[in-house]
Amino acid sequence: MVPWFCCILNLLIPLAASAADATQKLRVLCWNIHHGEGTDGKLDLQRIATVIRKAQPDLVALQEVDHTTQRTGKVDQTAELARLTGLTGIFGKAMNFSGGAYGLAILSKHPILSNKVHPLPGEGEPRIAFEAIVSINQFKLKFVSTHLEVSPIPRLAQAKLLAGLFPKLEMPVILCGDFNDHPDSETLGQFKAWKPIPKQGSAFTHPAGQPTDEIDYFFTLAGESLLSTQTSVSILPEPIASDHRPLLVEFVLPPGVSGS
Repeated sequence: MVPWFCCILNLLIPLAASAADATQKLRVLCWNIHHGEGTDGKLDLQRIATVIRKAQPDLVALQEVDHTTQRTGKVDQTAELARLTGLTGIFGKAMNFSGGAYGLAILSKHPILSNKVHPLPGEGEPRIAFEAIVSINQFKLKFVSTHLEVSPIPRLAQAKLLAGLFPKLEMPVILCGDFNDHPDSETLGQFKAWKPIPKQGSAFTHPAGQPTDEIDYFFTLAGESLLSTQTSVSILPEPIASDHRPLLVEFVLPPGVSGS
């Protein structure tokens, strides 16, 4: 007869192994949310938050975020999305706009140790890269969101600066955002030192209703211990909440680092 405690142990070991496997993932979402206005013309942050919650991300990079503007009812969109998703939110200001500000936001399930706005060159609409240093059980990484210019000349200058912004590799870097250019463009050619993350299936992300353009991307820089085993990017089938579709990628964390 097998002792009862051996039976229980045999049941618990697979469960423990399964739980350990589940904690070794880092899910990262990137999305240009068009200040919460969908393709139906409705402003609806709850709809944006629902998509984010369903994706169960650890980190979120958002572009085109309003901060207490007249256009969107003086709402602090970063704080509201943080409240609706249960994540911590920080806002990176690109410019003053409509009685408030406009820029990028980062949401995180993990502690954000610091953040920094990097102004990008150009004389048109101000553009930035927004960097956060995130701690995942003592493991640190830089998470960077950006939104490059529509016009080609400033966009290229912005890409050149951004591609060389992190020469000292103190920690792994995840870069994502709306680059406003196609994969074989001179803009994307600036990121030769970076590792692009391929997309699953169709690569098109814009316009959301019937996507025909690939302009949103994920890149990583060094940190192979964290980033060499990632899966491909999934484009979530959300056609209404914004004019872009969200991107989701799952990374495998080093042994002993829990992503949950």
